[in-house]
Amino acid sequence: MLQNGTLNEVNAGFVASSNYLGYLLGALLAARAPLPGGPYRIFLVAMITSSVATFLMAPGHGFYWFVVIRFLAGLASAYAFVLVANIVMQRLAETHCLHLFPIHFTGVGIGIAGSSVMIEWLGTSLESASLLWIASGVLGLLLSLCVPFLLPPRKEPSPQTAPHATQTKTSAKPLNLSAWRLIFAYGCFGFGYVVTATFLGALASLTPELAPMKSLGWLLVGLAVIPSVFFWERLAVRIGYGRAIALACTLEAVGVAMSVLVPTIAGLSAAAILLGGTFVGITSIGLIEARRIASSDPLQIVGLMTAAFGLGQMFGPGFAGYLYELNGDFLLASLVAAGALILAALLTIKRFTPA
Repeated sequence: MLQNGTLNEVNAGFVASSNYLGYLLGALLAARAPLPGGPYRIFLVAMITSSVATFLMAPGHGFYWFVVIRFLAGLASAYAFVLVANIVMQRLAETHCLHLFPIHFTGVGIGIAGSSVMIEWLGTSLESASLLWIASGVLGLLLSLCVPFLLPPRKEPSPQTAPHATQTKTSAKPLNLSAWRLIFAYGCFGFGYVVTATFLGALASLTPELAPMKSLGWLLVGLAVIPSVFFWERLAVRIGYGRAIALACTLEAVGVAMSVLVPTIAGLSAAAILLGGTFVGITSIGLIEARRIASSDPLQIVGLMTAAFGLGQMFGPGFAGYLYELNGDFLLASLVAAGALILAALLTIKRFTPA
């Protein structure tokens, strides 16, 4: 869309921020005001809604249309993320296999790598971004229809037949300062990673020599995600989850800084690998740590962490787009983002205590 002039860098930043605003609101609602029908059904509806929103990007009715549609997509994706994370964690906890939770996030890496290959492949034959949105929507819908077979539904007790659920809700303790420290760090992490994540293709477009990185960059990100989730989980068990998060944030800060300080194929490749090799790992071990320090309501802290993450994401692209308009590059925005990641590292290096 940047390439064919549908959006400029400033408008692209605001469209991305709208998506993350929807993500923020969806995370808060999923944690505090779940919709009727049960978490599993709402999760399925949210996934299908996200695919439909992808289709609706194709008509291209202008900037405000994109803002609204990406807001709805963010709302749906946050519901899906919060609910499925809790569903998977709960089922793994029941079988004492919570250490397998990082496998859940390998799908992110497969999706990123697969979509980058699809865009590169189709981009040579399709003439417009609208057709790429349609192709992405078709793929998303087909994958959504596979979910009930991969994660089968269970019969969910109704509120009338599940007094224990009501008791759990009313007996939930307030989050302690340690939990709020993790939540705030997660927000800094959301802001810190999103500038490079949003404008990785634009960074490659700024220099003709970096043109191959427009698609190769995201392929490297996706491929780096897949092994990273296992690495960070094992490291977290050995050195502590907080320290592992701090180390991952520090490495990601290095990658974010390299994306603008080393404007070569090697530098941008290293930045992409460090981004993919850390951001999903931080998400995964962060949620496991959140569940450990939660009182009696893990959905609450997972929702608040996702909301903080979404708040950071919401401000990042607009901030970067504004600075790009002023300076003509992403240097300052990326360095500020790297600073936010260092702050997240400082906040998480100290051990978290359960409520």
